[in-house]
Amino acid sequence: MNHHRPTFQALWPWLIIIAVLILGPILASCGTAAPTATPTPTKTPRPAGPTATASLAPTQEGAVETQPTATVVPVVAAATTAPTAPATATRPAATVPPTPSSVPPTATPRPNAPTAVPGAIAQMTSPDFGVQAFLWWQPEVADRDLSLVKDAGFGWVKQYFAWQDIEGAGKGKFDWSNADRVVEEVQKYNLKLIVRVGADPGRVFWAGNPPENAGAFADFLAAVASRYRGRIQAYQIWNEPNLAREWGNKRPDPTGYVRMLRIAYSTIKGLDPNAIIVTAGMAPTTQDDAIAMPDMRFYQGMYDAMGGQSNGFFDMLGVHGAGYAVSPETDPQVAASDPKLSNNDPSPVNLKRVYAFRHVEDVRGLMVNNGDSAKKIVVLEFGWTSDTRQGSPYYWHGAGAGIDEALKGKYLVRAYQYAAQKWRPWIALMVAIYMPDVKWTKDDEQYWWSIIGPGYPDLYLRPAYVELCIYVNGLNGQRCKYDPNR
Repeated sequence: MNHHRPTFQALWPWLIIIAVLILGPILASCGTAAPTATPTPTKTPRPAGPTATASLAPTQEGAVETQPTATVVPVVAAATTAPTAPATATRPAATVPPTPSSVPPTATPRPNAPTAVPGAIAQMTSPDFGVQAFLWWQPEVADRDLSLVKDAGFGWVKQYFAWQDIEGAGKGKFDWSNADRVVEEVQKYNLKLIVRVGADPGRVFWAGNPPENAGAFADFLAAVASRYRGRIQAYQIWNEPNLAREWGNKRPDPTGYVRMLRIAYSTIKGLDPNAIIVTAGMAPTTQDDAIAMPDMRFYQGMYDAMGGQSNGFFDMLGVHGAGYAVSPETDPQVAASDPKLSNNDPSPVNLKRVYAFRHVEDVRGLMVNNGDSAKKIVVLEFGWTSDTRQGSPYYWHGAGAGIDEALKGKYLVRAYQYAAQKWRPWIALMVAIYMPDVKWTKDDEQYWWSIIGPGYPDLYLRPAYVELCIYVNGLNGQRCKYDPNR
């Protein structure tokens, strides 16, 4: 076979191709990349609310007139107030979902993960003082209530960031308008913010139910944490997953919740390492079936699923602490052993310890038994009801147990005092309930737990608010501006 040497003319097209392949990327790198545009929030209409200038408070029976100091609204101390209730409790009225938008999804940039800074949990004292509020839909009410929170001496406010209210229009379609305002207003009053993040179980939602929606939930948390890094001090991950109604109407599943918790923890910490991650608080219930799971069983299931090591899952354990029919100092065994103090609940005695505020100590014991004594507890909800409705499932541990507005106020103060005396150093934030939604009426269970009466612009202070204001301000050597004896 004859071998011929190729001519230059035959090779030059191939040489040009090789040169392009080699030099193209080099030349392209010399250009300037286009900057990423700052996303514009997807706007959704705010649902129609009560008229800002009209008083929405129902008649406060037995109210005592109290004159505020240097305020332009009348202050009335109302006779009756509302916490979150056991498994059978009626849930708060669902917020109105935003109307889906045709605007394309808005991408939220994720910054590079910052270096973790140790000691974040030092942001909470033992105990620390907080209250749950409803700041979402009405700016004028939010501003008034945050002023009251600050005046009372609370350092923390808890607000629900319902997933549907921010990303309800579809994957990546964010409406930050209300969230931005809430965060800015809380900062304006120099308060710390703990947000409860999760989906409202009362609404059909594109993301589906837990734990199958854990990936989409992590994406949502990444958007929130990157937007509000350093401005949201703590996150509560979901709410009462020991109830089927909060878990996609499926049997409560501690293992599934732990999987979601771990993803949520790593997502938020990667973007905001100083944020405090708190588990959901569990509903106080003695029911153990497909509908509900007792909190102690659920917590133990969580520790089992974590393999005895909670690091990487949460910073603090969330607990709910309803007081029911007894004082805050009452031994849970007393409440469990007296049928009148558990509404004749036929459950085993050990399960009926939930009918006392000090059941929080049982949860603490479980933490210690699982080698988790170094971590603290956050009481995400606690309080007493003064429900006077004899047909209500809450009457037996409200007015039926002799708890009125005055006694409720004293119990709330004594709960903080007991925690300061007996639960240090493992108790952190304690969140009283509620600064109410102004739309609540006496037909709503939550109305009777609240520390002020619902209404705007009129202000209806209840003894619970005044008692807490006097106590918390007194710890700092200050006087409550609403103290009738000042």
